[in-house]
This record gives sequence, C-alpha cells and structure tokens, in this order.
Amino acid sequence: MQNRNQRQWTTINATIFRRMVFVAVLTLWSSGIVFAQQPESLKPIKNVIFILSDDHRYDFMGFHPKSPEWLQTPHLDRMAREGMHFENAFVTTSLCSPSRASILTGQYMHRHQVVDNQRGVPDGTTFYPQMLQKQGMQTAFIGKWHMGHDDDSPRPGFDHWVSFMGQGQYFDPELNINGKRESFKGYNADVLTDQALEWIEKGRDDSKPFFMHLAFKAVHYPFQPAKRWAGKYHGKPIDYPETRARTERNYRTQPNWVRERRYSIHGIDHMETGPFDKDPVPDLDDLYWDYAETVSSLDDNIGRVLNALDKSGLAEETLVLYMGDNGFHLGEHGFYDKRDAFETSIRVPLLAWSPGNVPAGKTVSQMMLNIDIAPTVLEALGYSDAVEPKQFDGRSFAPFLAGSSTDWRSHFVYEYHWEWNFPATPTLFAIRTDEHKYVYYHGTWDIDSFHELTTDPDERHNLINVPGYQEQIEALRSQLFTELEERNALNAPVRPPAGERLGQRKLPE
Repeated sequence: MQNRNQRQWTTINATIFRRMVFVAVLTLWSSGIVFAQQPESLKPIKNVIFILSDDHRYDFMGFHPKSPEWLQTPHLDRMAREGMHFENAFVTTSLCSPSRASILTGQYMHRHQVVDNQRGVPDGTTFYPQMLQKQGMQTAFIGKWHMGHDDDSPRPGFDHWVSFMGQGQYFDPELNINGKRESFKGYNADVLTDQALEWIEKGRDDSKPFFMHLAFKAVHYPFQPAKRWAGKYHGKPIDYPETRARTERNYRTQPNWVRERRYSIHGIDHMETGPFDKDPVPDLDDLYWDYAETVSSLDDNIGRVLNALDKSGLAEETLVLYMGDNGFHLGEHGFYDKRDAFETSIRVPLLAWSPGNVPAGKTVSQMMLNIDIAPTVLEALGYSDAVEPKQFDGRSFAPFLAGSSTDWRSHFVYEYHWEWNFPATPTLFAIRTDEHKYVYYHGTWDIDSFHELTTDPDERHNLINVPGYQEQIEALRSQLFTELEERNALNAPVRPPAGERLGQRKLPE
C-alpha cells in the first residue's frame, strides 16, 4: 500500500497532468488547430425517392430569404422545415442532358460524354440504379429522361419505366410505360405523380425496398403552369436584380460575349432594338410570373408524394431528395436560360427529408454537387461496399444527413461545351471556391472572368484585370487546368447531332 506521502505525490502529479492537458488543448484551440469531429453514420434507410425538377433555380422556394415574398411553395417549405436544406448546391454542367447524366452516373460530363442535349448515352455506361438492382432493390424511373432526344425506350437499371420523348409537353402527354405508349389527359406533372403513386401503392412488391427516380418536366422553358395556377401571380411586384439593367455600368468589365448574348438567343433583348441605355421590354414580367406559377404547380405534386408516404406509413423508412437539374436566369446579366457559370445558372435547390432520420430544420452550407447524389444514395441505403473504386467523381454527403460533419471540398470545377445550335454561350471552364470564382472562356477573342463572391454575390464586377488579385487568379487558373488535365477533361468529343455527318449543319427550326 502507498503511504500518505506517496498518495499526496500521486494526487499532485495527477493534478499537474490535468492542468498540462488543459493548457495544451487551450493552446491548440487558440492557434486555430481543431480536432475533426468523427462523422456519425446515417442509419440505413430502406427506400429512396429522388425527385428531379428542370430549370428550377435555387432561390425560388417560399422559405428561401431571396424568394419572391408572394411565391407559394408550402411542400418544399415543409421539406426544409422538417428536413435539411443544402443552401450551396451546384451542378457541374448547367444543361439538362449533361446534368441528368451526371446525377445518374456520379460522373463529370467529360467522363460520361453526354456533352449536350442531343446526345444519347454511350454504350456501356453504368447508372447507379443498376447497382441497387444487384442488391435486390426494386427500381423505377418515372418522367423526363432526355438523353437521346427522340428515344423514350426503357433504360438499364430500372424495373419499371415511365417516360416520354425529349422535352415532352406540359399538357396531355404520351407516355412510354414499359415499352408501350399510352396517352393521358391533364398536366404533365400531375400525370407523372399519378404514375409514381400508383407504382408505390399497387405496382411494386411491398416486401422489398425500393428506389424511385421521379423526374419532372416542370419548370422547363417555355413555362406553362397547371390551369389551377395560371394567372395567379400576374401583377405581383418583381424585384429584378441590378444586373438586368441595360446600362454601361453592368458591362464595363464583363467579357464581350456577356453583352452580346443579351441580344441573341437566351438574351432578354433578342427580339428588341433600341438605345443601349433603355430598360428592356416588359415581356420579361410575363416570363417571370409564368415561371413562378409553374414552380407552384410542381410544388403541388411534391406535396402529393410526401402526403402519400405519410398515409402509407412509409415516411420514416424513406429518404426523399429533391434537386433541380440546373439553375435559370430571370434577367440576371440580361439573360434567360442557363449554360454559363454565373451563380443563378449553376446553383440549384437541394433538400432532404426523412422524418426521424434526417434532422429537422437544419441548413448545411458546404458545397454539394449533382455528382454527389449517386454515392450518397448508395451509402444512405447501406450499399457503399457495392461501389467500385473510382466509380464516382462525386462524394457521399450521407454524414451530413446524419447531422454530422466531415472534411469537405474547398472548391469544384465546372464545364460547359459550346453547342452550334445555341451559339451565344462559349465553351467555358470554371473553378469555384467559397469566396472566389475564376472562369476561362475558350474559343473567343475575349477576357476571362474573376469574381469576389463575398463582396459581389451578383457577379456584377469582373476583377480579372485588377492588379491586386493577380496572384489569386493565377493560383485558381493553375488549379483549374491541373485538374482538367489530370482528368483528361480537355479532350472534348466533337460529334454531329444524330442524323448528320461531321461538317454538315442544319439550321435550328
């Protein structure tokens, strides 16, 4: 046994040791060195429904602080209130077909090779639902495919198939259901939701878990709301961005193509002539209101899916993810459409909802990408081990769904390839961090772009020639091209649209 002096010495040593540990930890903390939080694991989810919209920009949701105050999206608001909002979600190519291919493959455009809206998917492409099938899951695809413009035939990875040709139509669609075409009356989003709920409630084997990819046509241009919403927002006040104005100040530092696109296809003045310093015609108002009404028409159907899950008792074992395939300009820089690397083109909504699994009312600020969906779904379902190494370019954000955090990306790379039938936007590559964005324009006699996002979120001022930023610009340019070269991303496929020979062109109709 220890004597009294030995016990006292042991106590003193222990006290000194604890104080030393405290001082060491305090020193590390004050120096900015922190211990990484161990990520929690999202408990395996049984089912997943991935809902994809078209052309839905990131801020047109009622709960969003930048949303028009009169916009009604109660069901998207519910997803954010009862689930998780990823406030900085982006696409790696802001165009329908490339983005959809990136979502289904988890890969960048240069890798999956769907570079525009005319191309089909190369033979041998693996879609992540094929991996789910191998794990015994039932899979369904319902809605817009749009990879291979005139082909709506069933694709690999899906046990149940409901789709339509190309862009489809807003009213009275014809659907290809498992290889057989059938005509329907009504609004496209309503009809697709009918099909989705019918399969969930009656068409599947309820003894097996399921995955559904529900891809709406809405809110694709030209915007057409359901009849119940038509005209509801017309006349509401519109708070247009300052960059909409046709003034010299907005274009003094921008590349020439930005000003020129304003007067070409995808520019808000492409059908008007007049002095440069005059505001655009009010037709943009109708475009804006129609867009908002189409968003609300879509929201109705998101609510139908959530309510059906509640009613059937599936809500607590199902993860619902909602995402847009790209953003959309509504006057920013004099544009409508997307394609370019400006914020309103590349930012998209991303919500996650799973009562009892995903923390309610949480906002995540880290940058998430469309190429992250595939690995996230697989991990959420407990199938990460089924993924081959380097199968995906994206990363799983499942730890965030569990309410945890983990080391995350500090930047991402963006790419867009010029299309001859929509020539107003050049080929471009960009790199975006939390604070800055550098954009390289290829094939144009023009300047590049560099934006300070924290002080100029509207990207009104191009700082590419400001001396004080040259070191940062060069670092980002070097990082961008290093990554592009490492990924073989600079070898772009040059192929004519289907039915044409290389070197032959048809004028767009």
